[in-house]
Amino acid sequence: MPDLFVLLDLFVTFFKIGLFTFGGGYAMIPLITDEVINKGWASRELIIDYIAIAESTPGPFALNTSTFIGMSQAGVLGVIAAALGLILPPFIVILIIAKFLMKFAEYRGVTAALAGISPAVIGLIASAALTIGLTAFKVNIDFDANILSFGLTEVIIFAAVFGLSQIKKLKIDSYKIILLAAALGVAFYGARDF
Repeated sequence: MPDLFVLLDLFVTFFKIGLFTFGGGYAMIPLITDEVINKGWASRELIIDYIAIAESTPGPFALNTSTFIGMSQAGVLGVIAAALGLILPPFIVILIIAKFLMKFAEYRGVTAALAGISPAVIGLIASAALTIGLTAFKVNIDFDANILSFGLTEVIIFAAVFGLSQIKKLKIDSYKIILLAAALGVAFYGARDF
């Protein structure tokens, strides 16, 4: 039986993420990453793996990511705590907005606030893309020594899969691209580990 404090911490953490995130799952990535790393629940690399798997499986990927983290910390009860924490705030907000939508839409302050949130959401999504890219390509920047290094294997896999996906005549479905990337990862990393 998991510790009640861990379950409560999972619920509160993902409740905050769900409450303060506008713009959907991609905008949640920086918040999820910061919270999970600060709490010591996972490394940046493991979070990227969670996100990659969550994106490849059915369902909203932010919810899938929260369930992976919940499972790693407290098993099935952790899954429930993290998932409820994440989905409860937007559910409540949508109920409130649906009830008072016409009244909210009349206020210029609400319209101005929503217009201000849009660029912030784009910034959060761009930040998430940059963080995932730097981590996935194993980019290491040392400004003092003027050194930039990256994982050549990761760049090769990306270039191969991206190149194939751009050839319109092949008409490759997205699930085939995901399977190809997984096979290349197993081939490259499996051969390197032996």
